[in-house]
Amino acid sequence: DGSILVDSQGEEYRTFNTKDGIAVKLATDLNYNICVISGGNNEGVRKRLERLGVRNVHLGVGNKKDVYLKFLSDNDLKNDETVYMGDDLPDEEILKLCGLSTCPYDACPEIREIVDYISVKKGGDGCVRDIIEQVLRIQENWKIHYDSKNI
Repeated sequence: DGSILVDSQGEEYRTFNTKDGIAVKLATDLNYNICVISGGNNEGVRKRLERLGVRNVHLGVGNKKDVYLKFLSDNDLKNDETVYMGDDLPDEEILKLCGLSTCPYDACPEIREIVDYISVKKGGDGCVRDIIEQVLRIQENWKIHYDSKNI
């Protein structure tokens, strides 16, 4: 949701939506290749994503497009095989390249104008779950997965 909690020593804290986590874990358990590219750099975020099975976590990124293109190359993927969610101007270039461009409901106006799909959920309020669930349902992979751990 764009929120950052900061304590008196300057330490930053982030919150996570457990529904997003359930969807991410289900997708990674099914071997979907999820890549997170963020300008923010928080070790707690990295640890959370890795616990959910995300192998490609890129934090503190200045040029998201370069990281995205390297991810495609490293994984033998084409733009039209990707779904990308972005919420602000640093995501614009990738949103114009990817196969399915998405954003949370509260993305900035410039991003909302260019994406293929605007989630009904705000950032931090289940928008990741919304996108992953729709993709998995279309591919008939949305199913209860009781043995998922570390959510």
